[in-house]
Amino acid sequence: MNDQASQLRHLATRKRGRKGIRIIAVSSGKGGVGKTNICANLAVALTQMNKKTVIVDADMGLANIDVLLRLHPKFNLEHLINGEKSIKEIIIEGPAGIKIVPSASGNQSLTELDSEQRSKFIQGFAEFEDNVDFLLIDTAAGISKNVTDFIVAAGEVIVVATPEPTSFTDAYALIKTMEHISKKVKFSLLVNMAESVEQAQQIEEKFILVTERFLTVKVEKLGFILKDPAVTNAVRKQVSFVLNNTKCKASTCIKVLANKLCNYCSSNNKTLADFAGQIMEITQE
Repeated sequence: MNDQASQLRHLATRKRGRKGIRIIAVSSGKGGVGKTNICANLAVALTQMNKKTVIVDADMGLANIDVLLRLHPKFNLEHLINGEKSIKEIIIEGPAGIKIVPSASGNQSLTELDSEQRSKFIQGFAEFEDNVDFLLIDTAAGISKNVTDFIVAAGEVIVVATPEPTSFTDAYALIKTMEHISKKVKFSLLVNMAESVEQAQQIEEKFILVTERFLTVKVEKLGFILKDPAVTNAVRKQVSFVLNNTKCKASTCIKVLANKLCNYCSSNNKTLADFAGQIMEITQE
């Protein structure tokens, strides 16, 4: 790893003077909460606000953002890691001009990569700056090492939960797990599929109360997405609901969320070289 660290410092020096990138993991304690859909539509909303946004599909086992948006990538992260393609060759364009780094179903865990593959990963991301404003990492659900590694490297995570009790419990479990791994991660809670504003606010207050009582980390209330049949309709069509129905309740909520992220100044901004290098260092631990 020493050679890789040296390589990272060299690449970072070459990138000195570039602005930092806001890197945010989007995660959840359990599947089925709409995490990937939120990630995709948040990217669309940010791009519509003239923020260049890239999504990394980091679900190394069940990649599905391409299915959600009816995209057909020829190459993916596996081709980058194996040195077959550069990151610019695997990246694809999605709706509204968002950029997506696709993963592949059944892909190997980052913990299983050899030293040469790790170097390819670092170099690939380090060479792709391209004036990106936001990098959204769509992690797998749960608390596997792949998930926690990406969250730590990002330094900031949006935890998606729904009003279902199991979702609430699993979101808490994810944050509790992360508390033991890193004290530097910034946590935000996003309530999805809320029946009403009042319900979303009640869930937020209850969740914050529980985390403040039993955990040492601080969880911010990021907002909510109201339950909306327009979302289901867009999923069936394999399109972005923000583009398919710009004035629906869910679209309005996601635009409020995007605006909030744009107006919030984060201290976690970093270069893609920093991010890639940290991922590789963490997975060696």
